[in-house]
Amino acid sequence: MMENLFYDLRFGFRNLIKNPAFSIVAILAVMLGTGANSAIFSVVNAVLLRPLAFNEPERLVMVWGHNVKSGASQYPLSMLDFSDYQEHNHVLEQLASFAYEDFNLSTGEDPEHVPGSFVSANFFSLLGVNPALGRGFLPEDDKPDAERVVIVSYGLWKRRFGADPNFVGQTITLNGARFTAVAVMPPTFQSPNAQDNPQVWIPMSFDGADPFRIPSSGGTEFKNRSSRFLIGVGRLKPDVSVSQAQSDMEIVARQIEQQYPDINIGLSVNIVSLHRQIIGNIKPALLVLLAAVGSVLLIACANVANLLLARAATRQKEFAVRAALGASRFRLIRQLLAESLLLSLIGGALGLLLAFAGIRLLLSLNPPNIPRLGEIDIDIRVLGFTLLVSVLTGLIFGLAPALQASNPDLNETLKESSRGSTGGRSRQRVRGLLVISEIVVTTILLIIAGLMIKSFLSLQNVNPGFNPDNTLTMMLNLPPGKYSENHQIRGFYDQLLKRIEILPGVQSVGAVTNLPLTSTIVRFRFTIDGRPPATPGERLVATTGAVNSNYFQSIGIPLLKGRPFNEQDQEKSPPVIIINDTIARRYWPGDDPIGRHLTLPSLGGISREVVGVVGDIKHSGLETESGAQIYLPYQQQPWNFMSLVVRAQSNPSRMARVVLHEITALDANQSAYDVKTMQQVVNESVSQPRLYTLLLGVFAAVAMVLAAVGIYGVINYSVTQRIHEIGIRLALGAQARDIFRMIVGQGMLLSVIGVVIGLVAAFLVTRVMESLLFGVSARDLTTFLCIPVVLVAIAFLSIYVPARRAMKVDPMLALRQE
Repeated sequence: MMENLFYDLRFGFRNLIKNPAFSIVAILAVMLGTGANSAIFSVVNAVLLRPLAFNEPERLVMVWGHNVKSGASQYPLSMLDFSDYQEHNHVLEQLASFAYEDFNLSTGEDPEHVPGSFVSANFFSLLGVNPALGRGFLPEDDKPDAERVVIVSYGLWKRRFGADPNFVGQTITLNGARFTAVAVMPPTFQSPNAQDNPQVWIPMSFDGADPFRIPSSGGTEFKNRSSRFLIGVGRLKPDVSVSQAQSDMEIVARQIEQQYPDINIGLSVNIVSLHRQIIGNIKPALLVLLAAVGSVLLIACANVANLLLARAATRQKEFAVRAALGASRFRLIRQLLAESLLLSLIGGALGLLLAFAGIRLLLSLNPPNIPRLGEIDIDIRVLGFTLLVSVLTGLIFGLAPALQASNPDLNETLKESSRGSTGGRSRQRVRGLLVISEIVVTTILLIIAGLMIKSFLSLQNVNPGFNPDNTLTMMLNLPPGKYSENHQIRGFYDQLLKRIEILPGVQSVGAVTNLPLTSTIVRFRFTIDGRPPATPGERLVATTGAVNSNYFQSIGIPLLKGRPFNEQDQEKSPPVIIINDTIARRYWPGDDPIGRHLTLPSLGGISREVVGVVGDIKHSGLETESGAQIYLPYQQQPWNFMSLVVRAQSNPSRMARVVLHEITALDANQSAYDVKTMQQVVNESVSQPRLYTLLLGVFAAVAMVLAAVGIYGVINYSVTQRIHEIGIRLALGAQARDIFRMIVGQGMLLSVIGVVIGLVAAFLVTRVMESLLFGVSARDLTTFLCIPVVLVAIAFLSIYVPARRAMKVDPMLALRQE
C-alpha cells in the first residue's frame, strides 16, 4: 500500500510540474486559505485554548464585588470585606488580593515609571508559580514590622538591571523608598492583571503602618469598609465548581450586608473563572474571525475543485484508457486524491509561512486590549491544525473531481473527444453548484464585513463630548509615602501647573484624576440634600474626579450653566461641586440645579454646593452611555494620581519633552507615563473594533476576488467547451448580441441564485453578531441591499470578458474543427 501511495504521489508530482500554470494558481489559493486560517487559529489557540501558565489553572477564580444597583459586576472590594470573605467562606482553599499601582523606579539614571501591584503575601503561592531567581514572598512579609521587599519581572530585570545573576539582595528605590529585591519571576509569568503588565510586586501592608506599602487607590482611610480598591483571586477547593463558589460567597455577602446596612446595602459578590476573566469579551469576535477565514478557505476549495474538474475533463481519455486496461474506480479515485492532497500539502506548508508572517505583523502592531498577546505563536497544536486543514482541504476539493473522473463512459468519451469537447453536462452542473456555493459564502462574509464597517464608522462618528485636537496628556502618580499630606500634594501640582502654563506654545493646562477613555475610573455614591434617602435599589452612583480650574477649558468640555472652578475654591472655602448635564436633567428636569447641594458619603460626607453644569462626555468608552459625572476642585479634594491635559497651539507631541523636563526639575525621582496625545487616547479606545473590522474587510475582499475568479473560470471554461455549439448558432443566423445574452444569462443565473441564498443565510447568521455592533442593526437594510448589488455587478464584470470572447467566435473555424 505504501509503495502504491509513493507511486501515486510521484506520478501526481510529475503532473503538477507538467502543468505549472494550473499548479501555481491552485497552490496559491490553498496557501491563502490555510495561511489565514492558521494565523487566526494561532490567536484563538493562545487566547482561548491554551491553559494558563499556573498550577491547576481551572481552579483559579477572581473574586469581585457586585453593585446590584449600578449593575457593575466587577466592583473592587474593601480590605475589611476581603478579610470577611477570606475568613467565612467554605469553598476556597486560599484567597489572595492585589491592587494596581504605578511606581517611580530610581536607579541613579532617569526615573522610570513601572506598573506594578501591591499583593498579599500568599499571592504567588496561591497561583502556584515559583520565581526564576530568588524566593517568593513569605507569610511574614506583609506584617507591620516586615522588611520592605520586592519581586521584579524578568523583562525589567533584563532591561534595567542587565540580567545581573547577583541581583537578588540588591536594593532598588521605588516611589522614593528603598526595597530589597528577593526574586525575579520567570519570563512567561503573567499576573491575573496581565493587561496592566505589572513589572514589580510588593507585599501589601494590611495595617497601614508603612505608607510605602499601601495602594494610593486606598487613600488615607484604606481600612474604611467603603474604601474599595482590592481585587481578590482565589483557588477553589477540589471538586468545587464556580457556581457552587458563587452560592457560598453570596451567603457571606448577605451576612456582611445585614451587619453593615449603611455601607454594604445592595452589594454582593461575583466569582469569575480566571480564564474567563483574562479573555474578557474577546471570544465572540475571535470566533467570528475564525468563521470568516473558514469561509475564505471554503471559497478557495471551490475554486481549486473547479480547476481540478476542468483539468480532469482534459484527461478523460487517459482515465478511459486506464479503466479499459483494468484499473478499478477506487484506483482512479486514489490517484486523483493523491494529486489533490499533494496540492493541499504544498499549499499548507506555504500557508504556514504566510501564517508566521501574519503573526509577526500582528505582534509588531501590538494592538492594545488583546489578552495573552505575547503567547501567540505557532506551536504543536497550530502545526497539527494546519496539517488537518490541509488534508481536509485536499479531500474536499479533490473528492468531487475524483468521483466525476473515475467513472468514465467510454462511448460518451469517444463521442465528446471527436467533437473536441472537454466535458459533459454533469460536470458542468457540479461546477455550477460550486460557483453558487462560493457566491453564497461570499455574500454572507461581505454582509458581515459591511455591518462591522458601518458599526465602526458609527463608533468613529460619536461625539466624545470634548475636543481632542492639539492636546497632550500624561499621567502622574505621587508616591503616598513621600506625599502623604494633602498640602504636599497640592503644593506639587500647584507648582507644576504654573511651570507648564508659562511654557512657549501652551494655551492652557488642566489636571484630572479620571482622564476620559482610559482605564482610570473612580465612582462614588452620592445623595441629594433635602430629598429622602435612596432605597437600596435606587443608589445614586457617579463617575467622580478632581480637576483644576483650567481642566474644562483645556480638554474642551463646554460649560452649560454656572461657573467653572476658580482660584477661590481652596481647602478652607465652602465645598463646591460641578455636575454634568445628565445629572441636571435626571434630577432637576426643567429646573436650575445651580445652588443645590450634593453629598458624597465616602468623601467626608460634607454637603457640597453645585456651582456649574458641564456637558456630558464619553468616559468609559465611545460605545457606552455618559452616565452621571461629578467634578470636585482638586484643591478641596486632592488625589495623588492625576493626568495632565496640555492644550498646545500646534503639534502637541512636540511639547512632551519640555513638560517631562519640568516634572523632573520639580522632583528628580518623579516620572510621568502614558504620554500620548488625546487623539491617540481616542483612537486606542476603539483599537479592538478597528482591528476586527480591518481583518474582516480583508477576508471579505479576498473572498470577493476568489468568487469573481471562480465565476470567470466557469464561464470561460463553458465558452471553450461550447465553441462548436456557438459556431453552429452563428452559422444558422444567430447575432453576436444573442450569444452575449446567452453567456451572460448563464453566469448571472448562477450569481443571482447564490446571492439570494446568501441573503437568506446572512439574515439568519447575523443574529449572533448583535453584541459586536454599535449604532447599526444586524438587519441593517442598507447593507442587505447594497452588498447584493455590488456582488452582482462584480459577477457581471467577471462574465463580461468570456461573453465578449464568445461573440467573436469565427463560425468557419469552429465548424472546421468538427
